[in-house]
Amino acid sequence: MEPHVGDLVNGMLAGSVASLSKLITLVEDESAEVFKIMEMISPHAKRAYCVGITGAPGVGKSTLTSVLAAIARRKGLSVGIVAADPSSPLHGGAVLGDRIRMEEHFLDSQVFIRSMATRGSYGGIPKCVNHVVKLLDAFGKDIVIVETVGVGQTEIGITEVADVIVLVLSPESGDSIQFMKAGIIEVADVIVVNKADHGNAEGLVSELKACLSMVTNSSKRDIAILTTQALNNLGIEELYQVLENFDRTTKSHRRVS
Repeated sequence: MEPHVGDLVNGMLAGSVASLSKLITLVEDESAEVFKIMEMISPHAKRAYCVGITGAPGVGKSTLTSVLAAIARRKGLSVGIVAADPSSPLHGGAVLGDRIRMEEHFLDSQVFIRSMATRGSYGGIPKCVNHVVKLLDAFGKDIVIVETVGVGQTEIGITEVADVIVLVLSPESGDSIQFMKAGIIEVADVIVVNKADHGNAEGLVSELKACLSMVTNSSKRDIAILTTQALNNLGIEELYQVLENFDRTTKSHRRVS
């Protein structure tokens, strides 16, 4: 017999990873108990810092997520990672590619990783991610990183979940102009040109700066543009500093040149 929802919530609040996992599954399955679960955990919200990592497949989002999590852990912070995966064509579940790339964290009890299938969602993340972030918050995670499955005109669901949005591009992707047209560039708080040792990274940065100068942004945010090599752990400390200094109340940050 499955545990009562109240027992699962109490177990999660007491530190049970198994209870947390079962609650996330209930949320994923759109159980009738979701409202009750959210109501029960509401008093325990600690306001975890939610970082959204978005960008096209292949730009290095998972590697970037992994190295950012490593820095957070060195600072003594507990981390939750929600990685949206394309739904499997066979069974509708996540294909788990992101978890494989984050294997260095598997034995760390202070890092919780959950791959979730998009299940046809048009927002780049599963519809239930907001609830999952709240569960991880109540569980005691200091930082929750949400990695989207992709980026496009319809894939900006991350804006409803994250406190800060990091758009990851690659100089070798060849479709930066398409990203600029997609609308995501207007909601990004930080733009990262990853794999900066490949292609014309400086050219892409110049292109981005020119594009941003033409974008009408009602909040007048100063969007930081950074270059990184996530695989070689270069530029990641600077990115983490930008995220650390980000003011969630005003959606602004200190620019890093």
